[in-house]
This record gives sequence, structure tokens and C-alpha cells, in this order.
Amino acid sequence: MKSEILAALRESESYVSGQELCEKLNVSRTAVWKKIKELQGEGYEIEAVPNRGYRIVGWPDTIAAEEVESRLTTVWAGRPVKYFEEITSTNQYAKRIGEEGAPEGTLVVADEQTQGKGRSGRSWTMPRGTAIAMTLLIRPKLPPSRISMVTLVMGLAVARACRKLYGLPAGIKWPNDVVIHGKKLCGILTELSAEMTYVNYVVIGIGINVNVKQFPEEIQEKATSLFLELGRETGRAELIASCMEYFEGYYEKFIQTGDLSLLMDEYNELLLNRDQKVRVLEPGQEYTGTAQGINQVGELLVVKEDGTRTVVYAGEVSVRGIYGYV
Repeated sequence: MKSEILAALRESESYVSGQELCEKLNVSRTAVWKKIKELQGEGYEIEAVPNRGYRIVGWPDTIAAEEVESRLTTVWAGRPVKYFEEITSTNQYAKRIGEEGAPEGTLVVADEQTQGKGRSGRSWTMPRGTAIAMTLLIRPKLPPSRISMVTLVMGLAVARACRKLYGLPAGIKWPNDVVIHGKKLCGILTELSAEMTYVNYVVIGIGINVNVKQFPEEIQEKATSLFLELGRETGRAELIASCMEYFEGYYEKFIQTGDLSLLMDEYNELLLNRDQKVRVLEPGQEYTGTAQGINQVGELLVVKEDGTRTVVYAGEVSVRGIYGYV
């Protein structure tokens, strides 16, 4: 009920009467009053004026389920929200509930993640309350060979959300890192459970540096946060909701065609590798060339220095001018 109350208060430009909330939620005035008191105790600034009702004037930077849900405009993405103050890994938990039959759209979020992983098994940790660690569970009716593309879909969604909310020039380092001013803001790790021709579920883990004020010295030149880019703290729940909104729209276009044909142009607009020198590190070979963008299945098109054209599906791609390759 608290998420519905918060949503109603945010939707109104003025006070919302207790009677209006009662009718909207089909509960008693006493029940509404109790939930308002609970929200106030959790740090929400809610004015209560006799004969006028309630008005929200301030809120904490929380990513508790009711806060995130109150901001969602999606049909299914981010519904429901499973919130944890601390968790070993949002991906691990999402996989567990995926095995247990959790519905598509379930979103796992945590204030602190102690055993998070990035690509190639690299560890990813975050100070409590400063970043977003979340994992979205989906159940696409597609063959396993198509699933790697959902990682690019999420990267596009995060970049668009950062541009919309903060006006920052967020771009994408292929395939899915979100980068601002040459430094990494967000990483994405997708894992799946599948049979030979059937996908049981997919979990998409997203880590975003939001209010991180300082990074360890060894990654200061490679990592950034919204705080460092904007010079102020920002609300994490609003960003989560915006990411879900963009992802839902992009994902439905992806499912419609089974590839990125409807998203390719927009993705390439934000692709920082495009028209840039890249060094491609693949098993057994290494070469340099110029990236031209992605094709409809998310492969990176590269023109080698000898003029031949190739596609990159897997492997580490280092990019001149982006963190890690100068």
C-alpha cells in the first residue's frame, strides 16, 4: 500500500485528501494514516493538514521496494521489486528465484552487494547506499543464440535514462558498458539458464555508480559516477525506474523481430566505438582497425588496417580514447 500512497502523492500537484486515498486504495482512513506515519518514520517528509490532506515535500535516497514501485510507469518491467539492504549478489538471488518460478519482470535491488561479479569473473563491490546493484529477470521465448543481444538492449536503456534525467553525454562502449567522458559509469552482466533450444530464464545484472564520491586509486582514471559528473547527489530510485521504462520499450521491439534491427540505428548513435580505432583481442589473435557500428545481431563491424571487413562477436575489445587503451 505504501507504494500506491507515494505514487498518488507524487502525481498530485497539491494536497491529496485522506478520503481520496481511501477510495483509491479501498481501505479505511485509519489504515492510510498508519501507512503515512510509517513513511514519515522512514524519512519521507509528508505534510498532513486538516481539511486538505497530505502532500509530499521530501524523501530519502532509498531504493526500498515501495519507493521504486511508486516511480514505475512500466507494465511489467520491475514488477515486483525484491529489495535487500545487503546481499551477496543480485544475480545469484535472481537465478535462484528464477529456478523457483518467479515471474518475468521481477527486479532484485540491493543497497550493498558483497560478492558482485563483472565480466570474466572480475569482482565488483560498492559502498553501501552509493550505487545501484540490480538484476532484472526475463523469460524470452527465443533460442539461446539470441540472448546475448539483451545485454546491448539494457546498455542502450541505461544510457538513454542517464541522458534524459541528467543531460549527460552518456555513450556505450561495445557491447554494453555505459561511459561518460571516457570513464565507465555502468557495467552489465547477463547470465542465462537454457536447454539446447529453449531458454528457461535470463538475469541481467546492472551496476551503476551513482553517488560514489571517490574511487580507489587504481581505477580513478577509468571509473566515474553521477556525483562526480554532476557535482551533486542524485536519487537512485528515479534512475532505476527510468532504466526499466526504457528497457521495457526497447525489449518489446527486440522481441518483435528477434534481433536489433529496430534498435540498431539508435544504438549506433550512442556507440562511442563508432568510427574510432579499436584493438580487438580475441582468442589466438589480435588486430587493430576502425569500428563501423553494430549489425542487426549486435556484432561489431570492424574494418581492419588492410581494408578487410570483419565482425566481432566475442572477446575483449579495447578502444582508443576510451578507458584502458590509449
